[in-house]
Amino acid sequence: MSKVRYRFNTKSLTYEKVKTTLRERLWRFTTYLATGLVFATITIFLSRQFLPSPSEKKRDREIEALKLQYELLEKKMIQAEAVLSDLEDRDDNIYRAIFESEPLPKSIRYGGSGGSDKYEVFDSYDNADLLKTVTERMERLTKQIYIQSKSFDEVVKLAKNKEKLFASLPAIMPINQKDLSHAVTSGFGWRTHPIYKTQEFHQGMDFSAEQGTPIYATGDGTIAEADNLAQGYGNHVVINHGFGYQTLYGHMSRIACRAGQKVLRGQLIGYVGSTGLSTAPHVHYEVIKNGDAVNPINYYYNDLSPQQYQMLVESSKKATQSFD
Repeated sequence: MSKVRYRFNTKSLTYEKVKTTLRERLWRFTTYLATGLVFATITIFLSRQFLPSPSEKKRDREIEALKLQYELLEKKMIQAEAVLSDLEDRDDNIYRAIFESEPLPKSIRYGGSGGSDKYEVFDSYDNADLLKTVTERMERLTKQIYIQSKSFDEVVKLAKNKEKLFASLPAIMPINQKDLSHAVTSGFGWRTHPIYKTQEFHQGMDFSAEQGTPIYATGDGTIAEADNLAQGYGNHVVINHGFGYQTLYGHMSRIACRAGQKVLRGQLIGYVGSTGLSTAPHVHYEVIKNGDAVNPINYYYNDLSPQQYQMLVESSKKATQSFD
């Protein structure tokens, strides 16, 4: 029930009843309603701007949880990358060095795994860059772990073949030490050719010995050549030892093996001579690793004492006379 209002008439000095028209009532109601709507709108707007809704609170909690999980994942990836880096370093510089195997090329270890278009599926997400970075990093880490696993499989095979490897290495001199007449006459390196009188690189070592002195295989292997077809070497033998190693024995007077024959370290393969481009009886001996001639002086560790080895090293440095 609406209140009855009165107003004081100053002329008649009496209170008169105020009469409100329907129009005035409608206007007043409309004014109140509009004011309420304005305040309600402002209140809702401000609450949405500054006060999170239940769904927003839930989303914020999920985002915080995801951030925490990402930080944990980041730490785990850093730890995994550090461990993997250490394994790769050991693999290249310790394990493979023991078995004289070449390190894995960086192009294999760290080669690319595809273009950036493979991550376009994340473009529609708000955190597309983060998702791409994490996914790419994880894929790269997974690939490196797989490659390292395969590398260790190869190292295991090398370890299983360790005994065979050590037996195959050219680890002794081609002539018995007691049969050497003047030890090394020409070492590995540049010297004047005895026939052509030109400066040439001598790819092996020359051991002076009497005609017919036995020559022995310096490691287990298979005879690859046993003939006199190679220019300059005369009667010569080439042994394939496997593991990237070959040895060559030149200027023999007589060959005591045949191509395709299996030989063991210390087995007789021929006799000292002076066939081919040679000026005196000796054996020209080469060690070839992965197709390149290397200094044989680094491989006489199986039949010499440290003192004898040092004497041989000094002799090879001073040697000036060349027979081939």
